[in-house]
Amino acid sequence: MADLLDSFERAARWIDAYYRDPGAYPVLSRSQPGDLTRALPTHAPEEGESFETIFSDFESLVIPGITHWNHPRFFAYFSISATPIAVIAEALAATLDVNAMLWRTSPAATELEEVVVGWLRELLGLDAGLHGIVYDTASTSGFTALAAARESLGLDIRERGIAGRDDLPTLRVYITDHTHSHIEKAAIALGVGRRNVVRVAVDETYAMRADALESALREDISRGMRPMCVAATVGTTSTTSSDPVPQIAEICKRYATWLHVDAAYAGPAAILPEFAHLLDGCERADSVVVNPHKWLFVPIDLSVLYVRDMPLLRRTFSLVADYLVTPEVGVRNYMDYGLQLGRRFRALKLWFAMRHLGVRGMRMRLRSHIDLAQTFAAWVRTEPGWDVVAPHPLSVVCFRFAGDDDVNAAIVDAVNASGDVFLSTTKLDGKLAIRLAIGNERTTEADVARAWELLRAAAATTARSPVPRGAN
Repeated sequence: MADLLDSFERAARWIDAYYRDPGAYPVLSRSQPGDLTRALPTHAPEEGESFETIFSDFESLVIPGITHWNHPRFFAYFSISATPIAVIAEALAATLDVNAMLWRTSPAATELEEVVVGWLRELLGLDAGLHGIVYDTASTSGFTALAAARESLGLDIRERGIAGRDDLPTLRVYITDHTHSHIEKAAIALGVGRRNVVRVAVDETYAMRADALESALREDISRGMRPMCVAATVGTTSTTSSDPVPQIAEICKRYATWLHVDAAYAGPAAILPEFAHLLDGCERADSVVVNPHKWLFVPIDLSVLYVRDMPLLRRTFSLVADYLVTPEVGVRNYMDYGLQLGRRFRALKLWFAMRHLGVRGMRMRLRSHIDLAQTFAAWVRTEPGWDVVAPHPLSVVCFRFAGDDDVNAAIVDAVNASGDVFLSTTKLDGKLAIRLAIGNERTTEADVARAWELLRAAAATTARSPVPRGAN
């Protein structure tokens, strides 16, 4: 036991030091492909090794190959961060090592999940008709929602499948070019096929055009096709634009089509009264997903899917083997509501984070991120040669420097090579755009200012001698 305590204390000291100064490391790993592979033995050790030996290798071999998402200048993708107390909760969940598949396999895991998704639903302003379930990521949540949408059509696919049937209509899923790719992946996995994923036109803000959606639905129905799901987005990955959910919901009702709302990133912002409107229309949605691991300060992974028709979802997935039959009545066995049988105790970390930060603390952090993004956008907008290229209502700003894509790519590469800042890019209207995403609870205006300083310096250098991306 003494050895175990010593090991925990050693790890705890390291975690404490890491959180005190996560900016001490280069934000983007400097490792080259194969560095760690070459440093490790080809075979597992025959005899056990001491914790000190293993931890020493963790520090010297693993850490150099880590890109530090907890770094306050990590501005790529959707910047995320885990509040330390939620990391403690993750360790406690791992210590308990429960499988939350059935109520009886850990009643507290099931009931705590029910409580915290209820707390979150209330904070988001979602109606009580939506019932939450915790999954790993929005990709799983989206797949689950689309599977339920397919089951809702009453085509007996659960029993008879799709293969070899000539009595099925062509199923159609509706997205835009800015919908997250997991919806298209789900359509592939569910047998809909990429050819039947319909891309609806967007407006100048990169939001789905409701009139174009209705035209697509009407045309498909006239051709004998069957609309299965419309996937609307609140906070797209590239620009954080939001589709007009209230209008889309009305169209989906008119054409009896499942409405799934992907609010994985922007959904958490709805806990702010001034952004509650982001989830307008979700009272008519069939499913809604939000990701607390994106912007509510819990460690990845934790995604919450809200579904209106839970019996339908259970009918979609439930398959109870003899060894899983239990005598309890009136309880929820979460294994019945998705692909997974084994389920981690994810709700514990969300419970810890919500209690420790409180609603006020979470709102303060979100407002800070949004304010910093607006400050950065103002700097870009007033700097000659730079342009903000998309609306930026939340904590992501898309922008670019004058010049072609090679110039902008070279600027990003130079900034990322500094080790101080990590940025990512996207394509808007066929042109490369730089993205700065703020989501770390330790990010300050000084961190954002450092990013802007590096960007301007890289632009000045690149403008004099542009280097195509990938050039030596």
